[in-house]
Amino acid sequence: MSSHAVAASTIAPALRRLYFVRFGFALVWAGLLFTSASKLGPVSVALLVLYPLFDVAAALVDLRSSQGAKPPLGLYVNIAISGIAGIGLAVAVTSGIPAVLRVWGAWAIVSGLVQLAVGIGRRKMGGQGAMIASGAISAVAGTTFVLQAAQPGASLVNLAGYAALGGLFFLVSAIRLGRSPEAH
Repeated sequence: MSSHAVAASTIAPALRRLYFVRFGFALVWAGLLFTSASKLGPVSVALLVLYPLFDVAAALVDLRSSQGAKPPLGLYVNIAISGIAGIGLAVAVTSGIPAVLRVWGAWAIVSGLVQLAVGIGRRKMGGQGAMIASGAISAVAGTTFVLQAAQPGASLVNLAGYAALGGLFFLVSAIRLGRSPEAH
């Protein structure tokens, strides 16, 4: 068995569990934000700051699951970007929905590109096609959030859809990672 196959066989089950958790979190988060997205109130503010902090925690779990294998540099970058996004969103909520959309959009662009790179680096492991697509879509969606911020009546509702779609990509990857490496 090659060193790549050994690494994939130890990392894939941990990633699979993490991806299922990320799927569940994204769906619950999206539902809660959808119900509170009409204004920046205590629930929506807490949700907005929580999402990137959850992303930091997930990247830390991902790093830990890399046991002995060299973890992708992108995971470290993602931790930094998502931590900065959490702080940026905590500040942006005091300025209104357009400011939130700008910060969220910038985060979606950069973290999407990082997710794309990590997915490409892990493609031989299998189950990463959805992560690659998700990263690319995130970068595009981030651009639309930034543009939406300049429109009258800017809303947080699209962020709920963004999270739900991202969750579905995690579900697809979790299912694909559940197959044997030879099936890829």
